[in-house]
Amino acid sequence: MSAYETIRLDHEPSISWIVLNRPEAANALSPQLLGEFADALGKLRTEGAPVIGLRGEGRGFCSGMDLSAYGGSDTGPADPMIDQARLQDNVGRWLLMWDHPKPVIAAVHGYCMAAAAQMCVFSDITIVADDCRIGEPTIPIGGGFIAPTWVSLVGAKRAKEFAFVPGNWIDGPTAVEWGWANHSVPADHLLSSVRSLAERIALTPPDVLRLKKLSINRAAEAAGFKQALSGIAEIDALLHLAPAVLEVRARMKEQGLKAVIQQYKVAPTSPIVVPGD
Repeated sequence: MSAYETIRLDHEPSISWIVLNRPEAANALSPQLLGEFADALGKLRTEGAPVIGLRGEGRGFCSGMDLSAYGGSDTGPADPMIDQARLQDNVGRWLLMWDHPKPVIAAVHGYCMAAAAQMCVFSDITIVADDCRIGEPTIPIGGGFIAPTWVSLVGAKRAKEFAFVPGNWIDGPTAVEWGWANHSVPADHLLSSVRSLAERIALTPPDVLRLKKLSINRAAEAAGFKQALSGIAEIDALLHLAPAVLEVRARMKEQGLKAVIQQYKVAPTSPIVVPGD
């Protein structure tokens, strides 16, 4: 690919940005965007600045998967083998960041929902805006795919808290408290903060950075990071065929997506709100 339609590459001296560039669609992850994202990571292995930045154009980072591209409102059962392969391909794309020779910094503003909240786990460093929302899908028609990737960062109990409530979300300061993000900064300082960090990282020679990253990744993998990914595509594909999920998908087709979303709109669990306070 010589030119991209759904992402953009912005090169600066210390950082090359991969910009998710579908603001009219809330930067939803379409098949084309995912393909272009993987291609750009391949190019940046040998081209561009010593640090890679990942950000979204428009009001937010990313709203998650583009369900319209995957028949998200269809009621017919998906082919489980095709579904599993699609989900595994997504994990493979995120691992391109994990295994990349360059440090990858995610800059999250606005919203970071569903698959996007999984995507950022595979970056090396995550900087978030104070007022961002990092959330689960509102409609519970999948499971066992996003939150397990959080466990190595936030622990099992917080991953469960995040996953069990439909549409649950945390803000920037909570993401840092939990260990999902490195730093939370005012939204208008987000990009300048990432640039400043990239400039300091770039002082370390590229070969040294590559081996430092490899060494730390091996420690994380020895603790089970990649093993935790081994079954998530199968579990999610299996759940997509569950009668309860097919019933929700039937309601989505009959009542419309927005109406069903409203049926699952509840308050997030963090911070805990005590009635009467």
